[in-house]
Amino acid sequence: MGTGMERIWLDSYAEGVPSDIAPPEHSLVDMLEASVARFGPRPALEFFGAELTYSQLGDRVHRAAEGLRRLGVRPGDRVALVLPNCPEHVIAFYAVLRIGGVVVEHNPLYTGEEMAHQFADHGATVAVAWDKVCPLLQRIAGDTAVEHIVAVNITRSMPWSKRLALTLPVPRARALRDALTGPAPGTIPWQRLLADGPLDPEHPRPSVGDLAVVQYTSGTTGTPKGAMLTHSNLGANAAQGRAWVPGLVDGAEVVYAVLPMFHAYGLTLCVTFAMSIGARLVLFPKFDVDLVLAAAKKHPPTFMPAVPPIYERLARAARERSVDLTSARWSISGAMPLPTETLELWEAVTGGVLVEGYGLTETSPVAVGNPIGLARRPGAVGVPFPSTEIRVVDPADPERDVEPGQRGELLIRGPQVFSGYWNKPEQTAEALLDGGWFRTGDIVQVDRDGFVTVVDRIKELIITGGFNVMPSEVEAALRLFPGVVDAAVVGLPTPDGSEEVVAAVLVSGDDFDPEAAREHCRSRLAAYKVPRRVVVVDDLPRSLIGKVLRRQVRESLLVG
Repeated sequence: MGTGMERIWLDSYAEGVPSDIAPPEHSLVDMLEASVARFGPRPALEFFGAELTYSQLGDRVHRAAEGLRRLGVRPGDRVALVLPNCPEHVIAFYAVLRIGGVVVEHNPLYTGEEMAHQFADHGATVAVAWDKVCPLLQRIAGDTAVEHIVAVNITRSMPWSKRLALTLPVPRARALRDALTGPAPGTIPWQRLLADGPLDPEHPRPSVGDLAVVQYTSGTTGTPKGAMLTHSNLGANAAQGRAWVPGLVDGAEVVYAVLPMFHAYGLTLCVTFAMSIGARLVLFPKFDVDLVLAAAKKHPPTFMPAVPPIYERLARAARERSVDLTSARWSISGAMPLPTETLELWEAVTGGVLVEGYGLTETSPVAVGNPIGLARRPGAVGVPFPSTEIRVVDPADPERDVEPGQRGELLIRGPQVFSGYWNKPEQTAEALLDGGWFRTGDIVQVDRDGFVTVVDRIKELIITGGFNVMPSEVEAALRLFPGVVDAAVVGLPTPDGSEEVVAAVLVSGDDFDPEAAREHCRSRLAAYKVPRRVVVVDDLPRSLIGKVLRRQVRESLLVG
């Protein structure tokens, strides 16, 4: 097996960024407790104006850990978290880890079928859940191992009095409160979980190599799988993120959690990275422009991880309402391509730096990022993080590296790479090659300076007439046609066993001409890449962080 590319990208690192990080020696629990000791009286969490200091956070973690222990959670047991962003989410996360348990994150907006599949897979006996979701969990409990459901009413962490009234108009505050509250009969109230603590300090602690999280992939290319991430994986990625931004000041940063923390991106940059640097983590149960801009007037963000649509909406709203966002010195974009227009708009409004990064659930998640500085390269996702190696190989023969500059599948090796898929040894063997190399399934091109550009996903390539078509290339051409707001390109089966290229488009106006759009593509693409059909749709299915789900687009077009 190959040894990876020469690390030509190190010359592009920002000043002060090391080529390697020291391997983590301590667990995530130790990392949090170090921050509690170092930043005790400083705010750790802010939620609608209510604050928890690091000392208070540490105390509640130990109390929740004792409550979980009394429910029978033992080292190695999985505990499901089904929560939006809220203080209880962070507390429960570290409480599970403190007693040696394994956190399993879930999207609280999943259907019963989606939730049942994951619960049957990981076998958690305890779930800590938003009370709105508890009835759904109770319905599926009989088909899973769940014995106890701890219900979290997140409004108990909100100051619904004068401070919230100053933040939002009263009707809007009441509507949000009503949407977030609900009874949960037959469950254990969150407050009861904290009533018997704290945990005995002598209770066994997790080791750095222990499993910490089972994080399910989004399932955009198939049935979701549980990626197993150790304390070392997540701790390494937090340390890599800290090293990547040498201007950060421990104990002084304000990080906005607008990304869902049950997603790998939000989990690392908010729950682990932010806590490791003693930041004030401002929590939002969902992204809402009004809420974010209201919070920015009180405690403006200094570090902001998000996705392009969020940056676009916030920047435009801040400019229209004259809200000052110049505190946002560093911003990291991921999950989807960052348009140059969005980058320029955000930086014009904030005066800060916005760079694109790349990663997967299996890499904890960040593996590649644009340098914070003049060496960044818009359009590319960046260069490998410290202690991270890459290879570009023939997808059909991952033992063979492609020629420099040629397109191929990206392989990654580093301390953030996961240890395998939960209960799926065959899929683990397919994804993790000898030498610790992880097959990303992404087609990339690496330039002579080591900058990586993502071209497409292997499993979403369209094979038509023996030729390979990369959906993103066709989508980019369609977006240049007047009236096309967004596009998703997929392959639909033909009688001869091949596929035909079909595009689903969102358009503005009533005069869109599909044939004219095809002619437009024909002037920019080889004939075999031109969509055979262009279908106007009312909406494109997206993940919670805004990524278009091509698999679902394909399924809807097949049905239609």
